[in-house]
Amino acid sequence: MCGIFGIWGEGAAIEVAEKLIVGLRRLEYRGYDSSGIAFDVFDVSSSSSKRTMVVKEVGNIDKLSERLALTVQDEKTASLDFESVTRGHAAIAHTRWATHGIPSTVNSHPHLVRDSVGDVEFAVVHNGIITNYRGLKDFLIAQGLEFESDTDTEVIPKLCKYIYDGYTESQRGKVSFRELVSQVVGELEGAFALLFKSKHFPGELVGCKCGSPLLLGIKSEGDQGDGHTFVRQNSGCVDRLEESETDFYFASDASAIVEHTKRVVILEDNDVVHLKEGGYSIFTLEKGSRNTAPSLNDPSLLRQTNRMLQTLEMGVEQIMKGGYSHFMIKEIHEQPDALIETMRGRILLQTARRGSLSSLKEVDRSSESLRVLDSVRDLSLDSIRALGSGMSSDFDQAPCIKLGGLEDYVDNIMRSRRLIFIACGTSYHACLAARQLVEELTCVPVTLELASDLLDRQAPLFRDDTCVFVSQSGETADTLNALKYAKHKGALCLGITNTVGSSISRETDCGVHVNAGVEIGVASTKAYTCQILVIVMIALKLSEDSISKMPRRQEILRDLLNLPSMMKKVLEKESLIKELAKELASENSLLAFGRGYNYATAMELALKVKELSYMHSEGILAGELKHGPLALIDETMPAVVVATRDSLREKMWSTIQQLLARKGRLVLLVSKDDDEIIGHFSGNKNVRLIEVDTVCDCLQPVLNIVPFQLLSYHLTILRGYNVDQPRNLAKSVTVE
Repeated sequence: MCGIFGIWGEGAAIEVAEKLIVGLRRLEYRGYDSSGIAFDVFDVSSSSSKRTMVVKEVGNIDKLSERLALTVQDEKTASLDFESVTRGHAAIAHTRWATHGIPSTVNSHPHLVRDSVGDVEFAVVHNGIITNYRGLKDFLIAQGLEFESDTDTEVIPKLCKYIYDGYTESQRGKVSFRELVSQVVGELEGAFALLFKSKHFPGELVGCKCGSPLLLGIKSEGDQGDGHTFVRQNSGCVDRLEESETDFYFASDASAIVEHTKRVVILEDNDVVHLKEGGYSIFTLEKGSRNTAPSLNDPSLLRQTNRMLQTLEMGVEQIMKGGYSHFMIKEIHEQPDALIETMRGRILLQTARRGSLSSLKEVDRSSESLRVLDSVRDLSLDSIRALGSGMSSDFDQAPCIKLGGLEDYVDNIMRSRRLIFIACGTSYHACLAARQLVEELTCVPVTLELASDLLDRQAPLFRDDTCVFVSQSGETADTLNALKYAKHKGALCLGITNTVGSSISRETDCGVHVNAGVEIGVASTKAYTCQILVIVMIALKLSEDSISKMPRRQEILRDLLNLPSMMKKVLEKESLIKELAKELASENSLLAFGRGYNYATAMELALKVKELSYMHSEGILAGELKHGPLALIDETMPAVVVATRDSLREKMWSTIQQLLARKGRLVLLVSKDDDEIIGHFSGNKNVRLIEVDTVCDCLQPVLNIVPFQLLSYHLTILRGYNVDQPRNLAKSVTVE
C-alpha cells in the first residue's frame, strides 16, 4: 500500500531531495498518511564530509515539501552544503499508508538507527508487512536495543545494527552491503519491498523484493534507441555502463520512474539489488536461505542472476492531470479511448469488405495471417455496423477475437469443470458484471470468489478448474495469495491485469493485459469498464467454435465497436449529473438497486459513493427488495434504480412501483429509447431520470456505470473531500 522511491546518481543534495519529493508525488496514491526522505549532504564542519539528512512529516507530500524547505533554511543547518554537485548520491523516500501505528512523525519512514553522536547508521524504507516483527522486536529489546515507534518496520534497521555490531573488525572490512542485507532479510517473514542505506557503506543502495512490487530504472546517455544498454561484468560482480554516467531509480511502480527513464528491470521475489560505483548487481536470495538464520559464510546465500532490461510503453503525459482538476475526472473522461485501446489489435477481420473499406486487404485464413483491425477510430458508423453484422454479403465471415495470451489455452479452459473468477473490490464487480455472459457463451459453470474469503475458507479447488485472477495493479495481496493457493492445488491460472510485469501477470499460466492505461485515482474507473470488456472478449474467444452461439456473438461484436462513441454521449451529460449531485450532497445514505447484469452496476455505484464521499451507500439485488431492504424506504431515503432495457426490464418496473408506493425518492437510469418508462415518470416530482443509449445487455453495464462515476465524483467535491485521496485508503492493496 505504501510507496517507496530511491535514487543513486549525480547532483546537488537539494536537487536530489527535490527529485525524491517529485517521485513521492507520483506514488502518493499508494498512501498519504505521512512521508519522509533520507539523502546525503556535505557537512563542512565535519571531517566525515557527508552525513544523512532525514526529513519526515505527517500528511500529504505538500507538507513534506514545506518541511524540507524549512529544514534547508534552518540556522541549525548552516554548516551543511546543499548546493555542491557530487556523484554517488544514495537517497531513499517513502509515502505511508498506516498498517502498524497511527500516522505520526515517529511512525513515518525512513526508520533509522543512529550512533552515539547522532549520525544515521542505517536507514530503511518499507512497503509491506513484517509478520514476525513482534518476536524480532522482543529479541532485540532483550539485546539492549531501544524502539520508539509502533511500526513493524523499525525492527529492520535495528536488526541491521545488531548483525553489523556482531561482526569482528576483520569481517567488517570484508562484508558487502548486500551480504549484510541478505542476512537481515533472511530473518524476516511477510511481504515486503525494502531499500537500505548506511553510513558504513557510503554511496551504496540495496533494494530487495519479496511479495511487494519493486522496479529498478536505469538512465544513461549511453542507452541505445532499441532499448539495449552496453554493459560489462567487473570484478565486483556489478554490471557497469561503459559508455556514460548512469543514474538509477528504485520505485514501487513505473509512474515514479517514467519521467526519468523508460528502461526498467522488473524485480522478482527474493531479488537483492546492489547499487555501487555507478553499476548494479542483482542476486537471488536462495529460497532455502530465507527464514533459516543464514550465516555470512554460507556460499549459497546469494546467487548472482540476470533480469531483462525492459522498455516502458507509458508516457509522462499519462501521469499528469492534463488540465483536469483531479485524476479521477481525467480517467473518467479517458474511458472512450481506453475502450479503444483495450480492443485495439484484438478484433480481427478474416475477409475485408470491398468498397468503403478497400484499405483493409483480403487475407487468407489458412496462412494464419488474419488482418488485425488495428484501430476502430478510422471506421465509419456504417462500416462498424457492417463489421458486427457478420451476415452481410460483403463479408465472408464476421470479425473474431485474437487474444495472444490465451491462444494456446482455449481448449484446456473449455474442458474445465468450473471457471472461478477471483478478485477484490471493483475488480470483483467487473467479474460480477460479466459472469452471466461467460456462462451463456461457454456453457461452463462460473463461480465468483472474493479472494480473502476463498483463503479464509480454504475452498476446494481441483486440477480441472480454471481460476481467473482479476486485479488492476496485479499486486493485490489477497488475490496474489489466492493465486499461490490455486497453483498449489494444480488449477489452471489465468490473469487479467492492467500492469505489465506485475506479480499476477508473471505468476499465472496465461492471461490478458487490460490496456486501460495508467490509473492514478484511488477509485478505479477506466480499469473497471475495460476489465468488463476484457472478460467479454474472453467469453467471445472461448465460444468461437459454437455455431449455435454465432448470432449472439455477432450482436455483441457489433455493439463492442459502438461502445466508445456511445460512452462519449454519456459523458456529455455531466452537467445534468452535477445538478443531481447537488440535490444529494446533504444526504446521509443512498441505496442502489440493480438486477441481472446491472446488479454489478448497483454494487459499484455504492462502493464509489461510500469510498469517496463517505456517504453510507448499499448496492442491493432488486430481487431481494422484499426480503428486508424495503423497510428502509420512506420519503427521506434516496434510491437509485438501474432500469435500462433488457430481459429483466419488467421486473425492474415492478421494483420501481414498489419503491414509489412507499414514497421513495428515486433516481432512474433508463434507456433513452424506452418511451414508455420515460413518458410515465417524466412528470413525477419524486423521480429523476438519467437516459443512456441501449446496447446489448451484456455490455450495458459499461455504459451504465459512467453516470454514477460522475455522480460519485461530484458528490465528493460538493461535500468538500479530496476525491483522489480518500481517507484510510490507497490505490494498490499490497497487504492483507
